[in-house]
Amino acid sequence: MTFQKPHTMSSIRLPVHRLSTRLGSGILAMLLGVGTALPTLAADPFRSNTSTTPHSIGPLTEDAFEAIFKTGDYEAARTVLTKAKTDEADEPLVHAMLASMAYLSGDFDGLLAYAQSTQTAAESLKSTDELRGHLYTAVGTFLEGAHVLKTQGVAQGTPRALGMLQTVFSEIDDAESIDPNDPELNLIKGYMDLMLAVNLPFSDPEEAISRMDAHGSPSYLTQRGIAVGYRDLGEYDQAVAAVDEAIAAAPTNPELLYLKAQILNKKGGAQADSVKLFKQALTYADQLPTALVKQITWEGCVVEQLPECEALRDQAVGAF
Repeated sequence: MTFQKPHTMSSIRLPVHRLSTRLGSGILAMLLGVGTALPTLAADPFRSNTSTTPHSIGPLTEDAFEAIFKTGDYEAARTVLTKAKTDEADEPLVHAMLASMAYLSGDFDGLLAYAQSTQTAAESLKSTDELRGHLYTAVGTFLEGAHVLKTQGVAQGTPRALGMLQTVFSEIDDAESIDPNDPELNLIKGYMDLMLAVNLPFSDPEEAISRMDAHGSPSYLTQRGIAVGYRDLGEYDQAVAAVDEAIAAAPTNPELLYLKAQILNKKGGAQADSVKLFKQALTYADQLPTALVKQITWEGCVVEQLPECEALRDQAVGAF
């Protein structure tokens, strides 16, 4: 059965609630995928290895994107983004990445400001790159919805967030009407569809996985999303295969090592390998957000069954 967007507000209440509690680096990755065609020298991390003509994405934006999602180096990305938000301020992906950084550091005022600037830049982009303009209007709206849920709470914030989710769906539909096979669109839409699909009993996550696998790019992000989907579905062999493919494309990304450690632990029978991967991910601690380091530390401690895990639990931010 092909996944269809829910048609009523009540039917999407459950996944919206879960969106609010599971936003993190893995989930935000779906928001940060990314227009006017340029020659093949254009800085476009989404279309460089596809037959799709590259879009105009600035080199600083590309560098920051790859620092976060290919190498997992948030500190390097922060330095680049400081310059990009001035030199490439018209690129909505810059503001979306800054929003994600603010979220991970607990700066919810910053999250709101950058979510809104993502929408402003996206609206301007519609005049020259309509697909990406619609896509990032959706991204910025989604990020603003995350701010509502984090600051107002689920009970008070859900009605407003649900309205925002309808806007997200509408903007995604508008982008899809321009080019349904666009890699950037399919990366973001794939993450969204997959997250909803694993939470809605009447939907088919295989459809989301198939679409993402066929049309999404770059592979280190598409396969990461597929691995998360299979992990959440309890299909651990498929999850391992996907995360291994992601690691092959981005071998030094500590978040991929962390993800594989989680999957192996859930699969069972590979505790030593799981512990090794948790520890390997933590060797990159100086380039990761503090909250994520605490989470990896706590999860690894639990798997290793160390006595200090209880004390570490309260410092962890919750499973992404």
